[in-house]
Amino acid sequence: MIPKLDEYKKKWEVNSDASIKPGLEAIKSALHLLDNPHKSLQVVHLAGTNGKGSTLTFIENITLNHGLTVGKFMSPCIVDVHDQIQINGNPISPKEMDGIFATFKKLNISGLLTDFELLTCVAFLHFKNHNVDLVLLEAGMGGREDSTNVITPIVSVIPSISLEHTRFLGNSIESIASHKAGIIKENRPVVIGNLPEEAIEVIEKEAKQNNAPLYRVGSDFQVELSNDGDIYVNENKNIRIDHLHRALLGDHQGNNMALAITAFIEVAQHFQINILDSKVREAIENAKVPGRFEEVLKNVYFDGAHNPDSAEKLAQTIKQHFQNEEITFVIGMLADKDIKNVLSILENVSNQFYFVDFSNPRAMNAEEMLNLSNANNKIVLKDPIAFLKTRSMAEGKTIVTGSLYLLAEIRQQLLDNNKM
Repeated sequence: MIPKLDEYKKKWEVNSDASIKPGLEAIKSALHLLDNPHKSLQVVHLAGTNGKGSTLTFIENITLNHGLTVGKFMSPCIVDVHDQIQINGNPISPKEMDGIFATFKKLNISGLLTDFELLTCVAFLHFKNHNVDLVLLEAGMGGREDSTNVITPIVSVIPSISLEHTRFLGNSIESIASHKAGIIKENRPVVIGNLPEEAIEVIEKEAKQNNAPLYRVGSDFQVELSNDGDIYVNENKNIRIDHLHRALLGDHQGNNMALAITAFIEVAQHFQINILDSKVREAIENAKVPGRFEEVLKNVYFDGAHNPDSAEKLAQTIKQHFQNEEITFVIGMLADKDIKNVLSILENVSNQFYFVDFSNPRAMNAEEMLNLSNANNKIVLKDPIAFLKTRSMAEGKTIVTGSLYLLAEIRQQLLDNNKM
């Protein structure tokens, strides 16, 4: 369910399927009807379990600071469908979305695609219409059979790989890595984060088959710590950038930053522009991602930790930055996630859990989640907005986490409440 997408579908009588249907034939057929807008775009393609959004934001900020126009397509939404498609940080407008749906109706796109495939087509057309310099394209699920995988990128980026969407991607790291590796293209470099060894073997094989240069954090480039910020080191490229101060907290964000800088090196080479250390520093310092350890109200943070890997990183960041603070979790998750393990990880940080319902057909009932929890203090929360406003005036920190769809819904409710 993508908020406000149905309004355009209904207005223009353009039908699409809300289900997930991996494969590229449908979107290739639709893009052909649209005169293949994706073929004129210069793209950085990102796939992975966690870290895509943060890495994308780092790349976006660095690229904007070097004077290029940047389109980005990401999921899920922050508030509604418009913010999934942005140019230079500005969401697609209702007028622009209307124009694209009018094109869909005229060219008989109705009934050919899933919702995500339809939105991918919107993004490609929007970016082509505005002639952006660079597109940052985030795969929706997997990679090889994801609707975004119809482009040939400047560089591919895979920040992390862990078990996810096992119904569609398989129940082993090797199988999931094979799907992610599908974004690697012939003679185009790929930048990877700290991946499990069994995933690295799959990625290395795919890269070799495609004659794609492979750059791996910790070996081909790395982040060093100093008393005055991070230091990015890439000996192969003879690049060293110091005094990097991140607003995005957590050691894992240091790796995401390094992936972004490495990817931007390829972008800069493609566009034949010089990399300015001062511009990189400024971009890193100003990079912020909604729903990534984001302080939304005083003492109230949003973090979309929706699987064990991201829950571990959230727990580490809390321990690092909120020592001796009382932690309260407000949580709701999709039923197809590894809820039991996520709760187990977060229960090492706090014993205070509030479970909430949210309006997504895939969401697990709050009462069911409560029954899966081993926390000593747990309750189903009926009015999260009033609760969060109270918590913002209390001691300790409150973390709203689980599904990004939950974060989007509560964010919208907070905005609506503030207008009253």
